[in-house]
Amino acid sequence: MKLKSLILRNFKGVRDLELRPDGQDVSILGKNGVGKTTIADAFTWLLFDKDSRNQKQFEIKTLDSSNQPIHGLEHEVEGTLLLDNGKQTTLRKVFSEKWTKKRGAPKAVFTGHTTDYYVDDVPAKKGEYVARVAEIADEGTFRLLTDPQYFNTHFHWEKRRALLLEVCGDISDEEVIASNTELSKLPEILGDRKLEDHKKVIAGRRQEINKQLQAIPTRIDEVNRYLPDVSGVNPEEIKQKISEIKTIKKDKEAQISRIENGGEKAEKTKELREIESQLLELKSKHRSQYDTKIQAKQEQLNQARERYNDSKSNIMINERSLINNKNSIEILQSRMDDLRNQWNKTNNEEFQFEQSDTCPTCGQELPADQVAEAREKAQAEFNRTKAVNLEKITASGKELKTQANELQTETTEIEKRIKDAKDQLEKEENIVLGFQDEIETLHQKAGQYAESEQYQRLENIKKAVEDDITSLKNGRKDEIDRIKNSITPLENDIRLLESRLKDVDDAKKGQERIKELQDQEKKLAEEFEKLEGELYLADQFIKAKVDLLDEKINSRFKHARFKLFRENINGGIEDCCETLYGGVPYGSNLNTGAKCLVGVDIINTLADYYGFYPPVFLDNAESVTEPVKTRGQLIRLVADPDEETLRVEYPESEKEQREAV
Repeated sequence: MKLKSLILRNFKGVRDLELRPDGQDVSILGKNGVGKTTIADAFTWLLFDKDSRNQKQFEIKTLDSSNQPIHGLEHEVEGTLLLDNGKQTTLRKVFSEKWTKKRGAPKAVFTGHTTDYYVDDVPAKKGEYVARVAEIADEGTFRLLTDPQYFNTHFHWEKRRALLLEVCGDISDEEVIASNTELSKLPEILGDRKLEDHKKVIAGRRQEINKQLQAIPTRIDEVNRYLPDVSGVNPEEIKQKISEIKTIKKDKEAQISRIENGGEKAEKTKELREIESQLLELKSKHRSQYDTKIQAKQEQLNQARERYNDSKSNIMINERSLINNKNSIEILQSRMDDLRNQWNKTNNEEFQFEQSDTCPTCGQELPADQVAEAREKAQAEFNRTKAVNLEKITASGKELKTQANELQTETTEIEKRIKDAKDQLEKEENIVLGFQDEIETLHQKAGQYAESEQYQRLENIKKAVEDDITSLKNGRKDEIDRIKNSITPLENDIRLLESRLKDVDDAKKGQERIKELQDQEKKLAEEFEKLEGELYLADQFIKAKVDLLDEKINSRFKHARFKLFRENINGGIEDCCETLYGGVPYGSNLNTGAKCLVGVDIINTLADYYGFYPPVFLDNAESVTEPVKTRGQLIRLVADPDEETLRVEYPESEKEQREAV
């Protein structure tokens, strides 16, 4: 579609202007304020009842030197369009005041405005006119393809991103994986899961592994603390020494036996041995009742100690999380307080209205309903602006409140977990103490074998037999006592050496437990490393998709570049859509000329996609220092301080320049 002619009469500040580009590129020159942008406003008002900034409410009427509307004028715009099918159509709109003279009134009074519509000079109803314009061009597409700033200033970034993906096409997962051989294993790793879901699974498992890895050193340290020191101890040498000492002890006992052997004495000795055997059997039977219980309780005690240490570790982790959450809540609360003060300040603003009751033109008193209508409009605008501001502040406050509530909920859950963990810790401590008491009680009971009636009866019998034997061997008592005294140190040595052997066995079991924990730690570390590898592949997939998508979309544009992903501080990647030129973001410090180049570049690509090439109005064209080419018609609006009135430069082929006033 091309603009063949555009005629303005009493439109904004332009009294009478005829622009006749005849479908060719033109440049409209003039200093600031003489009406260059008004031409673009007239064209968009003719089609869509809005100005070039997409505003429906704007002043169409011509103003006098006091900036008051001049009454009684008709405000008219007429445009002739050359359509893609080779035909042309003329659209015209006339905006005028409606004055009504009531019966008995000396003068007509202003009662509103009317707009008349014409299609190819044939009067039309508004609905018919709008339908005809819709046949020519969709408003959204037309705005996008005629205003170089529209894409970057009126579209939300999500909408810009969606449009770019629609125009240039998205990248499939298969294309991303094919672009990098490292990613070939990713489908097998993901299975039926989505990438983001798998990353969440990895995060949860990594947290669990970290928790276990933190607890293992504590458990190893606990085992080490209870390990007996057996450095320099040779078990085989100890066993050899025990055997040698027992042999010596046996020889001495045999020597005593030979001294004591005799008739009646032998019988008494035999009887004594039988009694001792019975006593030993009673003692062994009594102890066996408790040894199994003691062993079982000792195993339960070890397990309870592990659970106790796990609870302590869990409390420390949650307490650190609690401190972090409380600090975050304080920061959010401070920001909410600031918003609350801002909301109160805005809410307390009151409507101020100053309006003269006298017409500045004729000096007569203005109708009360006109003054009231002006006041109502001003108050409505004030209330709307105030409501919008309050709504924005409230939305921000709600968002912060939601974040604070989420943190508070999480904090409450953490506090509950800490309380539960402390309660559990107390229970585990009581369980440990209980098992220790039970084991001590069992040890005491195991040593109370001599308190049974049967055992005491046998002890009494044994004592009587021993007394008899003593009487029989009284004459050899001194020699036997000497030998027995030499046996006592041997028995002490045997007990000491056997104790050292038990230490060696306990140390061996402790080292086996440490090895088991170390193997578990190694296995967890290997699993953690595997998860790290999967996470790396997931990140590589996202980065590969970012690169492919950036390349695919940016290759469609000459000047414009688009940043479609943003890398966060934590390494994550989130969607965005930021237009760049030479690495400079459109919305920050990009100069006007570059914005024009980027805008026209975007229009050219989108116009190819839609197959629709309407006229492009390039405002601030003087800021562009290199040739700008569009697929369709280009109308340049050039600020020139030397041009007091509007001047139109037509193509050199027409060999003429016309001045528009």
